[in-house]
Amino acid sequence: MFKTHYRPLLLLAYPVVLSQLGHTMVNFVDSVVVGQLGTVELAAISLGISTTTMLLVLGLGFSMGSVPLVAAADGRHDFPELGRLLGTSVWASTVVGLALAGAGQLVPYLLHHLGQPPAVVALAGPWVRLISLSLLPLMVFQGFREFAEGLGLTRQAMVLSIAANVVNGLLCYGLVLGVWGFPALGMVGAGWATLIARTLMAGLMAAYVLRAARLAPHRAAVPNWWQPHADTLRQLFHLGSPIGVQMMFEMGAFSLAAIMIGWLGATALAAHQVAINVASITYMAASGIAAAATVQVGRLRSSGNLDGARQAGFAAYWLAFGFMGSMGLLLIFTRHQLPHLYDGNPAVVSQAAVLLLIAAGFQVSDGLQVVGLGALRGLEDVKVPSLVALLAYWAVALPLGYVLGFGLKLGAPGVWLGLLLGLSIVAGVLLLRFRKETAAFSQPSALT
Repeated sequence: MFKTHYRPLLLLAYPVVLSQLGHTMVNFVDSVVVGQLGTVELAAISLGISTTTMLLVLGLGFSMGSVPLVAAADGRHDFPELGRLLGTSVWASTVVGLALAGAGQLVPYLLHHLGQPPAVVALAGPWVRLISLSLLPLMVFQGFREFAEGLGLTRQAMVLSIAANVVNGLLCYGLVLGVWGFPALGMVGAGWATLIARTLMAGLMAAYVLRAARLAPHRAAVPNWWQPHADTLRQLFHLGSPIGVQMMFEMGAFSLAAIMIGWLGATALAAHQVAINVASITYMAASGIAAAATVQVGRLRSSGNLDGARQAGFAAYWLAFGFMGSMGLLLIFTRHQLPHLYDGNPAVVSQAAVLLLIAAGFQVSDGLQVVGLGALRGLEDVKVPSLVALLAYWAVALPLGYVLGFGLKLGAPGVWLGLLLGLSIVAGVLLLRFRKETAAFSQPSALT
């Protein structure tokens, strides 16, 4: 069973995990470096990340729509379709990136109407504009990356993400704090660092896909492959749009939770940023396992190995359960030490430790729900999971969080408890749906 399902998943997942972590490590580095400037600056980063993450995940989700299509075409050895998918996915991702970058320029005007501390809003606006501009090169990167990952070529994006994060970290430290001869730009320096690093990522990923000899048959199979294809574009939007909306519902819930916590003041918002930043790192690792599940389930299903597709999905569930359970225990034991990486303010450290304890509680739920989404994408099942996310997060988690946090005066922990319930509901429903959708693939086995 290990060689059949777990080993292929691990080989696909670990480069994707490191690549996915690249998106979160940008926020981690920004938060740690900017946090050295003070609690207000850390709160401003929290507000900026919360309001731009919805745009980010909408774009990432849309680009993920190409993965099951590429995996399925690869399973059929359909080179003409792969050629059409390459050109169309890059064009579509670029257009979406332009739209997101433009929309992000409007976000600073909205910050003044969210009831946040004025000093926090003043610092967040310029950073938001720069980060929003970086969404364009990021989406170009995603267009090329998701095509390669749909073929199982995951290491290239991993290497580029690691390299770009090194560049971002060095530039962020230099430009924020004014060391190594760089000007001290403060929080804005973090935005410039991310924009430069993401532009570098896009250029290098494009160069790999467009010049790699192993991808020459895909490019040669279709004349003018670089031009968008109408039917393929409709397929991408059919799959990618629900994925993007689902991810926006989930991240939007956390963003609105941050805004609610901001009503409690800069200290509570800074503590929230510490806890959500740590939780995001483990989430992205589970997201890498989910991406591997999408590829494996999609490839096996397309090739006619339905039993293998079902078993691969459940193998991904067990991997996520083991990893996220371990991370939950780690957060419990380190919850008083981790906040010191961001801010030495005793009030921030104390509140963040409480939130990290709740984050430890939803590690397993978070991992299982993202793997469920990945496995169902391999089945090209995306609309129902989006509806589940909408109802669980926005009809249950956020209202409950508001009641606990403000009605019962539990503060930020009350808001986080509401999120814990929402994640648990999504995880349970998606697990049941995957079991139901694959029940006809084979008889239940010991794995399932």
